[in-house]
Amino acid sequence: MSLPPGFLDELRTRISLSQVVGRKVMWDMRKSNQGKGDMWAPCPFHQEKSASFHVDDRKGFYYCFGCHAKGDAVSFVRETENVGFMEAVEILAREAGMPMPARDPRAQQKADRRTQLAEVMEQAVNFYRMQLSTAQGAAARDYLDRRKLSQGARDRFGIGFAPAGWQGLWDHLTGKGVAEDLILEAGLAKASSKGGKPYDTFRNRIMFPIRDARGRAIAFGGRAMDPTDSAKYLNSPETPLFDKGRSLYNHGPAREAAGKGQPLIVAEGYMDVIALSEAGFGAAVAPLGTAITEDQLRLMWRISPEPVIALDGDAAGMRAAQRVIDLALPLLEAGNALRFCLMPEGQDPDELIKAQGAAGMQAALDAAQPMVRLLWQRETEGKVFDSPERKAALDKSLRAAISKIADPSIRSHYGEEIKQLRWELFGQSRRRPEGQGGAPRRNGSWKPGKWSEVKLGPAPTTKNSLLAAASDIAIEDRLREALILATLIAHPSLILRFEAELEGVELHGDGHNALRNALLRHAEVSDPGELREKIAAEAGEALEMLYSLGHVTTAPPVRKTTDTELAMMCVAEELAKLEARRGVQREIEDAMEDLSGLADEGLTWRLSQAAEARNRAGQSHLEDATDLGEDRAAMSKHLQSLIDGEIWVKKKS
Repeated sequence: MSLPPGFLDELRTRISLSQVVGRKVMWDMRKSNQGKGDMWAPCPFHQEKSASFHVDDRKGFYYCFGCHAKGDAVSFVRETENVGFMEAVEILAREAGMPMPARDPRAQQKADRRTQLAEVMEQAVNFYRMQLSTAQGAAARDYLDRRKLSQGARDRFGIGFAPAGWQGLWDHLTGKGVAEDLILEAGLAKASSKGGKPYDTFRNRIMFPIRDARGRAIAFGGRAMDPTDSAKYLNSPETPLFDKGRSLYNHGPAREAAGKGQPLIVAEGYMDVIALSEAGFGAAVAPLGTAITEDQLRLMWRISPEPVIALDGDAAGMRAAQRVIDLALPLLEAGNALRFCLMPEGQDPDELIKAQGAAGMQAALDAAQPMVRLLWQRETEGKVFDSPERKAALDKSLRAAISKIADPSIRSHYGEEIKQLRWELFGQSRRRPEGQGGAPRRNGSWKPGKWSEVKLGPAPTTKNSLLAAASDIAIEDRLREALILATLIAHPSLILRFEAELEGVELHGDGHNALRNALLRHAEVSDPGELREKIAAEAGEALEMLYSLGHVTTAPPVRKTTDTELAMMCVAEELAKLEARRGVQREIEDAMEDLSGLADEGLTWRLSQAAEARNRAGQSHLEDATDLGEDRAAMSKHLQSLIDGEIWVKKKS
């Protein structure tokens, strides 16, 4: 029946939730504050000794921090008294002295109809169970024996057998006076298209009753005994009792077991659920012949905040996992998560338990991975990222996936985790010249390395004289690198802007690599002070050395922390200059290597002169190292002329 507007609000204001709950619990008065309506007790929905069940009398809601049961007075009566919504309202209305509104005849008729259908379904359960013990059910019993399904399990789950005849159940039910329209509406039989007598929906199948959270039989799943049958598993059609996208197999017992602390395991089929339950994993459910739906996922989260999706260890299982990921991403929020337990290849939970017992299944559950890891695996497995374009494609797909997450906090944490996984994949995949070091991989994670023998730069007391006398162009590179790193530390908002360039640039020594690694790991930090603290915790020695250089501490982009445009221009320019100079260096080195032993003496001399001229051009600008914004046009023009002239090519006389 429908209730008039405001009736429920009036009912809730007239009753005290603590009084309603107080009939079922013993309050912990040491923890409760009765004057404020803040009451605590052991939860009535799961076994516990501590008082984790909280009632807020003023707001009219309860919540258990153990099993996560929550609701108001109506839902509490429904759950504890095992009654429907209207029955719970009637109980509370009588307690509050409120007359119930007149019943809507059509609504009452509809409720009565569902009750009749449920009674017919229960009669069908009994018929199928009886048929399993007959001669016709011998093959089905043999199958269940081969699957090692005990008699106790068969009884607990109400397993039966639908005989091969066309009207076995129909004749049984009509013979007991059940109306034909009820049999048809319950989905137990189908009307004949040829005008004959209706025929049974299920024939020659092992029958698994499907029950709702209250334990009422609402549908069946039938497993075909004939291997040539077009449908190995067949579910009841949708009826007033059954919506397969909103139901879960073993819902009620799983909710009870999860309330007692067991993890909720989501398997693919009936036999998996039964095997899990018999092995001691009572909080096991399965979708009903389809991929997991949004409604089923929400049902799971009402049972447990972090269901474990246990999928078959094959390609189909991985595809199912991928579908669940896409479904769940927009629905994630604090307290609603998923973990994935992938079975050994070629096995499902039933087979794993038979092979390795409950201990083997527990080991697989213990190894379950959070959803972010499956998302990463889906986007990277079997792919090669040996070009900027492929890396960019990966970034695009990951961004598209993460953008589906509505909760900003979870979206941020996913981004942080993906960034770490990405750095583990790409951080050391580039080939580096010997001696340039890098952050070594240890146990799947990146750890900043120690300083190599080649330091970032000279000590503060000697750096100026060293720079003035230096002939090694690598010192100039290190100073550029230092300015880039210091500028990004002072302007964290630019890290993501230059992420790709920062990843690809070759840096001198483990110190600069450690700083670069730390910058990329904490790219989401927006406060310069906080970022500096995090980097100091991971690469303190490198950070100290960085700020010991005068040109770093006095450089305008580092000092002017509010001038982001200046900093962006500086980083872009210095990165471009590094890449340009190193590109020329690689060109000349490659040419010298290719011509080794083949060029004449004059050509070799000209090539060596070009390299020497480049070094002189670079060194001349190191005289004033306190400001790296100097004009490099002269050096660039000279080097470009050498390249344009192709001096390493032997000219025809």
